[in-house]
Amino acid sequence: MNILLMSMPDITPVVIHESAVHMPNLGIASIAANLDPGHEIRLIDLVRKRRSLKKYISRLVADFKPDLIGLSSMTWQFDTCVKIAHLLKTLRPEAKLVLGGYHATLMYEEVAASPDARWFDYMVRGEGELIMRRLVRALEEEDAVERIPGLSYKNAGIFRHNPRGENLELSTIKPPVRDQRRLTWGYHIVTKKVEVLETSRGCTRSCNFCCMRHMYGRSFRTFPIERVLADLDDIYYERKTRWVFLSDDNIVLNVKRVMQLCDGIIARNYKNLMLTVQADCLTIAANEDMVAKMAKAGFRIVFLGIENGSKKNLSQAGKGDIVAASKQAIANCHKHGIMVLAGLIFGFPDDDVDAIRENYEFFQEIGADVPYCQVLTPYPKTGMRQQLIDAGMVVNMHDYKRYNGLWANVRTRHLSMEELQFEFWLQREQVLGWWRPPQLLRQEGRFWTSLWRFAVKPVLKRSYERKLREKGWQGLYQEAEAHWQGMNHFPDLEGY
Repeated sequence: MNILLMSMPDITPVVIHESAVHMPNLGIASIAANLDPGHEIRLIDLVRKRRSLKKYISRLVADFKPDLIGLSSMTWQFDTCVKIAHLLKTLRPEAKLVLGGYHATLMYEEVAASPDARWFDYMVRGEGELIMRRLVRALEEEDAVERIPGLSYKNAGIFRHNPRGENLELSTIKPPVRDQRRLTWGYHIVTKKVEVLETSRGCTRSCNFCCMRHMYGRSFRTFPIERVLADLDDIYYERKTRWVFLSDDNIVLNVKRVMQLCDGIIARNYKNLMLTVQADCLTIAANEDMVAKMAKAGFRIVFLGIENGSKKNLSQAGKGDIVAASKQAIANCHKHGIMVLAGLIFGFPDDDVDAIRENYEFFQEIGADVPYCQVLTPYPKTGMRQQLIDAGMVVNMHDYKRYNGLWANVRTRHLSMEELQFEFWLQREQVLGWWRPPQLLRQEGRFWTSLWRFAVKPVLKRSYERKLREKGWQGLYQEAEAHWQGMNHFPDLEGY
């Protein structure tokens, strides 16, 4: 059987610019690895092919003639996913289309009841490795779709939803395969080639703006350390990649295991290995020894979900009072040379202009290196969404392509949705200003940061100041908004 697995081309700005980070999709690589042998499989990360999508997909389908096509989609990518599914059904109507990923898991009932359901034959809910393996077997008449937990299938044109199964035992999951990628170039963080690695799944924290628990439940499972190290060997030696993003939802929930993993990495004596991971502030703050070992193992960047400087807002987010822990976590990271990417959320119900400004000032106060800023988003099936709906704060209920953290979809008691969107942009511009390389980055990249400081930045700053004089803040904002509007617009898919 010819099997095509595809991720979506939609992107969103990460820290600097939407083009700064393009990473391969780990999910489809893991699914491919866990199918039975004997199939022809191709992996397509459309993030690396954002132009001429129709032409590329048409040529791909004509050449490969897939029998089964799996589409992985986040909620904010689903609009594009539907257009691609329509195109694929037009090009090859006999192929079976499978929708997987977060949107299928969270919104399968809504998808099944919508006109979009006509383009999909199956939906995979939750972890896809075993479900896809059994679906392929069913299509070869070696299994039955009605017996596959977590699968939605059509019967007489109507979707039927099998009950969810148990979470997978991760020790049974084979490492992802990367050799089946057809687009093998251009995965990067800024100028560095990047790969993605997974060591655990799930999180047991209670953040109510996160939809993770609908994917895995409130659980934390780990891959065997030997399996993780073997996968890292593949990335380092076979892919020749030194920058690795760990996709774990919260790797530090088991401190002892993190220490063991670090010991294994250190023992391998990798040269110039750079690891990036996300973790919670409470564990990082309370375990400096773990942070020290992480630094020794090659962890260079830690994403911390700091979220907000307001205790009230943190409580509404289900985070608890983590302000002191956030400061200590940053201090621990900096002490051992790890750069902190700080997650910030704006647009809580009581936020006004002063609150938004104060949250940016809070970022400066705590000494984090780089901000990752998002507008509070009412993601489907989250506790936060229901709270916001009950309070009458959700303005955009169903245009999910704007649910990427960049766009305001809510109002506050003091700001309309449009005002929140503007102030989210304006206060960052005014408070944080032009990007200044963090101290840790300046130490490791003196040449490039000096080039930026003395050559590139002065030119761009003069241009920016000239535009500000000519157009004002509103004019610059309109330019930024127009850029965001066109960022995930694919003209050749219009009509699908």
